[in-house]
Order: sequence, then C-alpha cells, then structure tokens
Amino acid sequence: MAEEATRVVRSFCRICTAQCGILAEVQGERVVRVVGDREHPLSRGYTCPKGRALPRLHHHPERLEKFFLRREGGWTAVSAEACLDDLAEKLRRIVERHGPAAVGIYFGSGLGMDAAGYPLCERLRSTLGTPAKFSPLTIDGTAKALVAGLMGGFPGLSGRPDYEEARLVIYAGINPVVSHGHAVALPLPPSKTIQAVARRGAVWVLDPRVTETARFATGHLRLRPGSDYAVFAYLVRALLAEGADSPDLARGQREALAQAVAPYDRRRAAAVAGVPEADLAALLADVRRAGRLAVETGTGVTMAESANVTQWLAWALMAVTDSLNRPGGYWFHPGLLRPLDQGELPILPPEALFGPGPPSRPELPGFLGEWPGAALADEIEAGNIRAFLNLGGNLLTAFPDATALEPALRKLEVLATLEILPNATTRLSTHLLPTWDQLERPDLSCWDMLSPKVCAQYTPAVVRPVGERRAAWWILAELIRRLGGELPPGLPADDRAPGAAEEALARLAGVQPTALAELRARGYVEAPRILPAPWVERHLARLGGWRLAPAQLVAQLEALRVREAGGPPPLALIPRRQQRHVNAQLTFLGDRPEVLIHPRDAAARGIADGAPVEVRSPRGAVRALARVDDGIRPGVVSVPHGFEAANVNHLTDDALADAVTGMARYSGLAVEVVPHP
Repeated sequence: MAEEATRVVRSFCRICTAQCGILAEVQGERVVRVVGDREHPLSRGYTCPKGRALPRLHHHPERLEKFFLRREGGWTAVSAEACLDDLAEKLRRIVERHGPAAVGIYFGSGLGMDAAGYPLCERLRSTLGTPAKFSPLTIDGTAKALVAGLMGGFPGLSGRPDYEEARLVIYAGINPVVSHGHAVALPLPPSKTIQAVARRGAVWVLDPRVTETARFATGHLRLRPGSDYAVFAYLVRALLAEGADSPDLARGQREALAQAVAPYDRRRAAAVAGVPEADLAALLADVRRAGRLAVETGTGVTMAESANVTQWLAWALMAVTDSLNRPGGYWFHPGLLRPLDQGELPILPPEALFGPGPPSRPELPGFLGEWPGAALADEIEAGNIRAFLNLGGNLLTAFPDATALEPALRKLEVLATLEILPNATTRLSTHLLPTWDQLERPDLSCWDMLSPKVCAQYTPAVVRPVGERRAAWWILAELIRRLGGELPPGLPADDRAPGAAEEALARLAGVQPTALAELRARGYVEAPRILPAPWVERHLARLGGWRLAPAQLVAQLEALRVREAGGPPPLALIPRRQQRHVNAQLTFLGDRPEVLIHPRDAAARGIADGAPVEVRSPRGAVRALARVDDGIRPGVVSVPHGFEAANVNHLTDDALADAVTGMARYSGLAVEVVPHP
C-alpha cells in the first residue's frame, strides 16, 4: 500500500503568547511533524520543544473524543446534545433555587488562545448573570494590570522593552530563555535577544537562582525571594537625589515618591535583599550609564507578597529615567486587531478597578470584574457556589490550596469541564465536553498586544477534528441558547458544516472584514511601531502625567518595611517554569518536578542529590526527587508548578491573598524539606 502524500500547512503555535510560526507536515489526517517556519517574520524558524510536540499532543492516546456525563455507575458516553441538555437543565434549576451567583465560571488559559471560542465565555457569563467570574489574572498577574491602572489610569496599558535600541534591560523574577510566552512574548531565540542587548550595554537578572537567562546576563543579583522591591526603591531613591526627572511625571508626585523610598539607602536595600552593597552600586552605575532602561517582571515577582510594590517601583524607575514610551526604554503596544490607538483611552479613577468580592471572603475585593481564585474553595464550602463551569483549565494545579479545593470541588452539584486531555479536574467533573485542539480549528492571534511587533496572524485548520469533538464556540453557543441567551447574528448552527468554522471566526473574533480578508490572504500582517507613540502622549497629557505614588502602593511599601524586621523564613519556596511544559500542559514531555535545594541546605537535612524528599508547609506536603544545585540561593527551594503528582498547590494557602487585588501568593512561602523513604 502506497504511503499517503505529505502536505505542509503553514500555521502558528498557540501554546503560549510567543505564537511562533510553524510548518505542520501532514499525511492524510495524521500530523507527522511540526517544525519552525524559516520564512516567518517573527520567529524565523525558531520553535521550542512545546511547539514541536504538537503532533504528540494531537495524537495523545488519552485524548478526549466523546462527551461524558457522570451518573451513579460512573462515566456514560452521550451525544453532545444530550450532555448540553443535561448541563443546561441543571444550571437552570440551580439559578432558580439559589440565584445567578451560585454558578461560577473560569476563563481558563486553555480557551484563552481560541479567537472564536474565548469571546463567547463572557457572553455565557452575562447570560447566567453571575458575578462569580475567575481567570488566570488572580493566579499569576494582577500586579501588572493594577500598576498600569493606578499609575497610567488604564489597566490595559501593556508594555515591553524596546529590544531594538535598549542599552539596559533588567529581568526581575522572569526567565525568558525558558518562559518566553508569558505576559510578554519573545518568539526568536531569547538568548540571542538578550545577548544583543548585552553587547550594546548591560543585562541584569534579579532572581534567587542562576537561571538560564542569568547565564547570558552581565550582572546577577541572587537576592532573597520577594525582595526585588528594595532594589528598585534604592535605585529610585538614588536617581531622585541626583535630580532625575521627566516631563511626563504628574505634578507633586516626584516628592511623594521620594518620601516613600527614603528609607532605602544602599545599606538597607542590601540587607533586605541579602546581596553585597558593591553589587547594588554596580547596578546603579549601569543605570546611570544607560540613561534609559526597561524592566521586565514575571511570576517570580507577581506571585510574591511584594508583587504590587515591586511592579510599581519598577515602573517608577522607568518613569524617573524618562524611559516610558521612549526609544531605548519601554514601549506600549497599541494592538492591531483591536487597536488602542484609534481613539481616546478611558481614564479610570483608582476605585473603578475594584468591585464587590466573594461573600465568603469579605476582606478580598473583586478586581477588574473578577473574583480572586483564592476564594473559590471558600465559596463552595459556604454553599454560595454550587455549579462551576471550567472552560479550559486544570483547577487543582492552577488555583491555590489544592488541599482545600479538591474536597470542595467534590461537593459541587455540577462541575462541567471543557478540555482536550484528561487531568485531575476532568476526573472530578460531572460533565465532560471535548473541544477542538489548536490544529483542528482556524484561528487568529489572540492577545496580539503581547507580541514584540504590532502584528497579527491567521491559520487555517491543519486537520479535521477527531472523534466527536466540537468547536468551543459551538459548545458555548449551544449552552447559551439553551439558557435563553442571545447569540451574535449569523452564527452558524452546526460547526461541522462546510465553512462554518471560518464563518464563526469572522463573526466572533471582533475583527473588521477587510482586516480578516487580508489576514486570510497573507497569513501575517504587520504595522509600523512608532516610538514615542502619539496615542500614549495624548493619554498622558489628559492624565496629567504618570502617577508616581499611588496611595495603596505607598501603604503596602510601608507595611513591607515594618515586616522586614522579622527577617526571611529559614527556608522559602519559589516557583519556576521548565522548558518542556507550560502550566499544566504537556507534562508528558519529560520535565520532572524536581526540588532544587542548595548543597548547604541539603547537607544540613541529610538530603542527597536524586533522593526522594518531602516538602512541607502548614497546608500540606508534596513528594519529589531532590536536585542539589549550588545555583540556587541558600535558604531557598524551588518546586515547579503544573504537575499533578507533585502538586505545589498542596503547599500554598488560599488565606494568603493580597488585600488589594486578591492575588494568590505562591512565592516566598515558608517550607521545610525532609528526606522521604
């Protein structure tokens, strides 16, 4: 029998926001191989192991292909229509008996890269009328939106370093050589981008361990977890004392900022961060030499207790060096598909960022229309949430305090999960709805404002959907219809009809028809980047300049200063990302949840390299193998997120949430590590 001819489909990867260009080699309906597209303007042939693993993900032996209902005897395979009928009826009864807030909904990152499916998540929430919306925002990133809102009047200001001209980039709690698709994307080999900046000037890394990125940097502060804020406070203090200024600073704010950072001279900052004073002096010298700079933060910052203050002082450092919206500094992305530069941005008062929070946790606010993930278990245990719609997430490896969350999820009357592979959360679900994976659907680039270019991409479907999988947009639309909600006009009734997926994409993605037609024809479009951006300048003029000293953040800095007297915990937990998986996805590729520990700490506890250990916190314990590594700071251990067998969220505590945003705390937690037979 002759082998089927191989066809090549040009596409782009949607595992993370880097969205590298790929070529998928297909024989019949089997994806044989995925390689980098050398002609792609963004990635130029680069892909990471996760992108190249798309064939293994698509053809995974445990992939979900049928709709299931949980009944007395266990799982029962049913038609899509029967599953949705049952789900809608149960949701309707729960809302009638207990009100709309009895249904929670999670906008998971698994659906967050689906340009047709994701917009219907909000329409479903509106149909239900529930305020109980959750998303990854309060799991890994509220500080960025908070600081953009408080300092810039608009939480949607998304910035990134000007890598074309930058002479100094500071990476705080981020490891882009491994994690180059988080809040800001680096689709080219990140090491080359970092080395190019280093050749022009300097690159500094602030991280408790010698990360893959630190190996390419010119300077590295191996500081205590969560102490980054003290370093930035020191730099800001020194520069303000030297007369640093910018025409874009709000009137009177310079003095308020100077007063807030006044305690952080070099001696104090070095003591808080646990680094030599000489290293801080060298960093300050590079800041002076560069003139303008860019600071990039990641989950090592945003998951810490000091997240808001660190992000604020990083922006303040860029503001006083006149680096915001400037060549060689930090630029703000206007977006291409849903552009911000076509009109005036709204200027939101600080109180507009917050709203009513979950009733079970009155100390936590709602933030940007969402409830904190840290409150989910409490809301279920209080009887407030009785049904939950999990749209593309593994709740147990994402939300804090799995020790409390798992028994809470078991108490739900309804737990409906939309997924492509089984995981810890699907196994607890009452309704299982299998959806198309990224190779089975046409798509546009979501979150284009995170790209290093002002650009957008389009891909056709690479292969036909397998089994009984249905489009996410169709599943959500059918559920909305059954619940009596309104759907966008012209939305196809059947996702399997010829041309239906393309038509749904056109109806739902919010892109002008002419722009969509150009994207379909070319696959990739790009607009010039203008720096300084006039739309940002206009916004700042209306705002009155960057607000350097938001009251909430000044108060949090003072609270941190008071707590510094207590010193760090004997052993602190930090997160880390790995090369072959992202969040809970692709953990089958070979990454292991090893516990990094310094030789000194290992010797003191009788721990050998490769030996089994147990990491304990007041909330629970996880077991894994130790990796003794002198690249991690003494007094610090690291366990990666995303694994079910060694789920770090058995160590986290949902009571430890930020009082301003409700952001869960995953870094800097006190733990102990002991040998385990």
